[in-house]
Amino acid sequence: MGLESVGDLAIHVILEKLEPEDIARICCVSKRFRSLACDDVLWIKICFDDLALTQPVDHLGNPLPSFKETYQSWRESFVMYPWSLVKRVKRCWDRIKTWLTNNFPEAEATLCKGASEAEIQELENVLKVNLPLPTRILYRFHNGQEIAKADLETNTFGSSLGIIGGYSFYSHLVNVYLLPLSQVIIETQKITRDLGFLRRSKYVLVAASSTYNDKLFFLNCTNGQLYVGTRDLSTNRDLIPCVPHNLISYELNGEQQQDAMLLWLEEHGRRLQHGIIKLHEEGNDKSINLFPEETPLCSTAVTNGVQVRASALVIPELIDLQDDLEKYLFAYSIRMSLQPQGCIVNGRTFSSCQLHWRHWIIRANDIVVSDVNGEAVIGMFPLLRPGDKEFVYQSCTPLPTPSGSIEGSFTFVPGRLADPRGDPFLATVARFPLQLPDYIF
Repeated sequence: MGLESVGDLAIHVILEKLEPEDIARICCVSKRFRSLACDDVLWIKICFDDLALTQPVDHLGNPLPSFKETYQSWRESFVMYPWSLVKRVKRCWDRIKTWLTNNFPEAEATLCKGASEAEIQELENVLKVNLPLPTRILYRFHNGQEIAKADLETNTFGSSLGIIGGYSFYSHLVNVYLLPLSQVIIETQKITRDLGFLRRSKYVLVAASSTYNDKLFFLNCTNGQLYVGTRDLSTNRDLIPCVPHNLISYELNGEQQQDAMLLWLEEHGRRLQHGIIKLHEEGNDKSINLFPEETPLCSTAVTNGVQVRASALVIPELIDLQDDLEKYLFAYSIRMSLQPQGCIVNGRTFSSCQLHWRHWIIRANDIVVSDVNGEAVIGMFPLLRPGDKEFVYQSCTPLPTPSGSIEGSFTFVPGRLADPRGDPFLATVARFPLQLPDYIF
């Protein structure tokens, strides 16, 4: 019995189990098979399984007449790249964009449409580099972000819409965004005029802070690693890798390649998706806050109804690798709140409590390097009530080592400092780590 005698339903079941390339070959067998192989129901499944598409659109989001044409358009648009790598890059962007859509649509709106091969080639020609394949594909999906940078002349403060995010403590504020290719060219040329080693070693600037405080990320097109500049970038050429070296597969064949840029964005998407980092809202301003909010990087302790959460970040742009005593700078974020039942001390319940004193024990590795007692936190005496937003503040501490910890306590008074209603008590701040991480953002 030949295939021509097999019913359409059976043929459809067979086609669903084939790879798209094999389905294309079957189209050449006969008019009947061509008709069956062109059934859009079949290509709806293929587009969903391969590309997680639920609408017939090309890689730039433009609508197309059918799912069959959609799949063909995608394959033609990326014909010069390994298909498995294209699918992986799309999954990376999908994860980030899904989070942005649900949580931070204002930032998603700043993502530029994908760059063309001609635009990528122009960058490579001007800067005399060859971008790693994964980075090329990342830019084919989205050509960075179009946002306002800080400008002293126009008094522009800078944007908080960077999809990498940032942090603030005292007067130090950063918010990192992805540069579009045109800006990569301009900014790389500007920086390499003063720092020739970056040009000679094939570095390109791919991400930076939009604020007055510099934070610069460079992709090394020779080894595929991503680096962030330190305080001594201009004087001692000090850069820190942002991704574990052993994960980068730059010399392997195309399908197995993974450069630091792809690994970095994949890890960033994972942290967003799992709530390790979250959106920070203050008034009308929103931004992605890089202080971790989940264990083990964030500690939580509850004492007498007072909850204190604490976490820290290394601040790479302020690291001084030449300073033996204060080589690393860590910023930490403290979040305190009063639980719904209020403050409970010695069996009595109070509707508020106010911070009076702080005590910190700071360790470099396991050695105590600072034991601090003092009034208030950053000059403030927060009053906590049930239902109020967390009181959040940031501070910083230097360390001579890339790892350490902080723990301590806050002294609270039930009621108010001006009108105490009970005995003071200590609210524990559970130990939280200070560490130079595998991934730096």
